[in-house]
Amino acid sequence: MTLQELRYLIAVADYGHFGRAAEACHVTQPTLSTQLKRLEDFLGATLFERTNKTVHVTPIGEEVVARARKVVAEADALVDSAQENKEPLSGPLHIGIIPTLSPYLLSWLLPALKLAYPHLQMVVHEDLTDHLLERLTDHKLDAALLALPVDTADLEAMPLFNEPFFFAAPKGHPLTKTKTVKVSELKNEHLLLLTDGHCLRDQALAVCGFSEAARNEEMDFRATSLETIRSMVAAGMGCTLMPALAVAGGASRDIEVRPLAGRRSSRQIGLVRRRTYPKLRELQLFGQAIRDSLPPSVVAA
Repeated sequence: MTLQELRYLIAVADYGHFGRAAEACHVTQPTLSTQLKRLEDFLGATLFERTNKTVHVTPIGEEVVARARKVVAEADALVDSAQENKEPLSGPLHIGIIPTLSPYLLSWLLPALKLAYPHLQMVVHEDLTDHLLERLTDHKLDAALLALPVDTADLEAMPLFNEPFFFAAPKGHPLTKTKTVKVSELKNEHLLLLTDGHCLRDQALAVCGFSEAARNEEMDFRATSLETIRSMVAAGMGCTLMPALAVAGGASRDIEVRPLAGRRSSRQIGLVRRRTYPKLRELQLFGQAIRDSLPPSVVAA
């Protein structure tokens, strides 16, 4: 049994296809298939259920794949540990980011990282919180930038910054006549929110003191992106809450924004990792690079 065979095993489990897995591993499909057959023979177990069109991981295969991920991660960490004194934050770093953060954060973060760590290869995976947490647990990500708190025993968070919420409304809306908007003034507003699965939806409901059951579903427009909601607000379809980076990242002549009054009207963004992640120093440097280059619209945690 070799590390390369374990890498092939993980690739087939991830892609669900021998051809795509072979392509990702830069080998021919016969080579990959032969190596995996050798691994199955060595273990005395069938790891994949093969048909003409699909590949399914067997129950014993699921267990072997999970262990293989840990073995490969430790082996990679061993190599990185031996080389870490040469240059910090060099090579690939797989980072997950939630969709309500990535388009607004990356515009200022990537240039700062390029300047501080020119050999860092940041690989971005944008997805919903639950999916990113699953990928973290499965060793498919090094870390993820998420809204805190994250209630998972196997994961640990490094708070980075606090991002205030703003009330966004069409031009001429009565609540935009004041410098700030009280949360209590939102009770009778038609708020446009993101669809289920976005943590920002839950945060907006919590800030306003609404429960999901209390929402009027007939009037509840649910979008999959903040930019769609921004367009709907500009069209006069309702109001919304937007995080500070999104406000700074996309102005609109047809929208007015006002800060929300109160210390609780914000969300905290942090870098989440597995407690057993071996390259803690790398993530600490990555997190500090973010803190060192924060725009004025957010505050370091």
